[in-house]
Amino acid sequence: MRRRAPALFASVCLGTGVWAPVLAQGTTAPGGDTGVVVTRDVMVPMRDGVRLATDVYRPRPDSGAAAEKLPTILIRTPYDKGFDPYALGPSWAAHRYAVVIQDTRGRYEAEGVWHWLTDDGPDGLDTVDWISRQPWSNGDVGMWGISYLGGTAHALAMAGDAHLKTVIPIDAVSNMGSFGLRNGGAFELRFFNWIFAYGLQGSREARDSINRRAFGDLARERRDFLRRLPLRLGTTPLQLAPEYEDWLVQALDHGANDDFWAQNDIIDHPDRYKDIPVYLIGGWYDSWAGSTAANFVALSRRLKSPVYLIMGPWIHGSQGQSAHGQVSFGPDAAMSQPSLWWQEWFDHFLKGKDNRVGKAPPFSSRVRIFVMGTGDHTKDAQGRMAHGGRWRDEREWPLARTRYTSYYLQPGGGLKTDVPEVEHSATGFTFDPGDPVPTIGGNISSGDGILLQGGWDQRGGDTVWNWPRPVPLSVRKDVVVFQTPPLETDVEVTGPITVQLWASSNRRDTDFTAKLIDVHPPSPDYPHGFDLNLEDGIIRARFRDSLARERLMQPGTAYEFTIQLYPTSNVFRKGHRIRVDISSSNFPRFDVNPNTGEPLNDNHGVLVATNTIYHDRAHPSHVVLPIIPLPDR
Repeated sequence: MRRRAPALFASVCLGTGVWAPVLAQGTTAPGGDTGVVVTRDVMVPMRDGVRLATDVYRPRPDSGAAAEKLPTILIRTPYDKGFDPYALGPSWAAHRYAVVIQDTRGRYEAEGVWHWLTDDGPDGLDTVDWISRQPWSNGDVGMWGISYLGGTAHALAMAGDAHLKTVIPIDAVSNMGSFGLRNGGAFELRFFNWIFAYGLQGSREARDSINRRAFGDLARERRDFLRRLPLRLGTTPLQLAPEYEDWLVQALDHGANDDFWAQNDIIDHPDRYKDIPVYLIGGWYDSWAGSTAANFVALSRRLKSPVYLIMGPWIHGSQGQSAHGQVSFGPDAAMSQPSLWWQEWFDHFLKGKDNRVGKAPPFSSRVRIFVMGTGDHTKDAQGRMAHGGRWRDEREWPLARTRYTSYYLQPGGGLKTDVPEVEHSATGFTFDPGDPVPTIGGNISSGDGILLQGGWDQRGGDTVWNWPRPVPLSVRKDVVVFQTPPLETDVEVTGPITVQLWASSNRRDTDFTAKLIDVHPPSPDYPHGFDLNLEDGIIRARFRDSLARERLMQPGTAYEFTIQLYPTSNVFRKGHRIRVDISSSNFPRFDVNPNTGEPLNDNHGVLVATNTIYHDRAHPSHVVLPIIPLPDR
């Protein structure tokens, strides 16, 4: 039987896998009673001779449609082409499409050596060229994909393929040097987790029993490896899969946003993107939320073709769910039968059908967002906090009516729209890399016991492996809290969020982090209140002036830092507080700065740092919140 697909893709796609027997290369078999025929394991040649394993789904000949030349939907996956949790192959083929699902280079049955996305532009071009020459193809191709799969769609669009007519990238990999794999110069350790726990599952090197055992041990021990960074070549069992070890070490080494991260850099190179209709789908708690929203802005300015954006209250790949972590957003938050939404998009742009696209939800406007926070905030039957929310159509992103409002950090921990009047005011704290601030929830693509996804009360417990004590993070001496008084009226925050921080350190390099929190007051269900994380961000001090160039600090000198948080849409209800937590670590969401100023991933020790946050007239540290005026709501 076909191997079971990785748990990550199962968690991403949230469906029931369709398992089928492995057939010989090029073998054709009927697809059950769906009117679909499947040709499995066609080895499609690339320009360098590497062959990629490919399955093709088409209408069965007796359906009357197989003789037609059909538009094709292409899906390129590193998670095993035989794992199709939405059953998109048979479903869309029954709807008179050819559906091509392919293992990407070096993954599962595909030949070659895996590289992170860099081969997916050329390989996509060669695959589409092959599709265009098949007797069942009319030459028109659309691409669909979640996460890495969405990244392959972006890669082909940036390669400028002539046959590509539209793409649906969902929570898609892009802008890796700005806030994708690197974030403000720091490394997002979810990719460390991805390599250890999931990436190796599909590697060709992992196929023999010795390596499978070694990789199994490695996945179980990854907490220990996380604590023992830096990672050097040949120092872990990753050496058994050298392309994965090599990529991870290079990624940890390379902080600058330059050519190393150029693949899928849409923000800096929108001119490379083909002018085609694009349907961007993301979630406020998704690991690629910042990229999804930024891509909409960049592509809307660049493309003449329509670009659509939908942002829900979702974690990575969870468009069919209405809850995550400890929070629920109500049944309307979930996409109902999302594969039908996607099919409708393809019908419009690949078949020219007149349907809901551009006329009715979810396509009635170019921007559709879920505004969180309008629930009753009680505990529901599943024990989750009912944060609630509602959908709203908009004309643009960010919203034109936004009032960007600066909330200034105040002496004593306040947060107000007034600039502090004092001449000198600062708060210092000690940052020990050996005891970093634990991550509790947030924009994380996969958890698997290491990271908690989505919305959580910022309080420890049994579910937090590195903060098991049932006390809030705010009690830590290395977390500096700034919050408003209880709000006198509802405040909607919808859009990008930036923290402008004045700070210094006694070290030549360190990190500064920021987290936006919706502080719910005590209630019968939550007698201690509920500190809901919304978005977070980080800046590595050496990248304070430019993400492309490093410049170490002079100890004791105050610098201005920009911390870019991911966008959100949330109503802070009357009686709630708006809170910003400042610190220097958020682990294991981000790698921990050793404070030594040595080259990245090449430190030979760690130093405890004394870091200082300034909040006075000369150093007006503040968070810029995108406020939506109440009358417009």
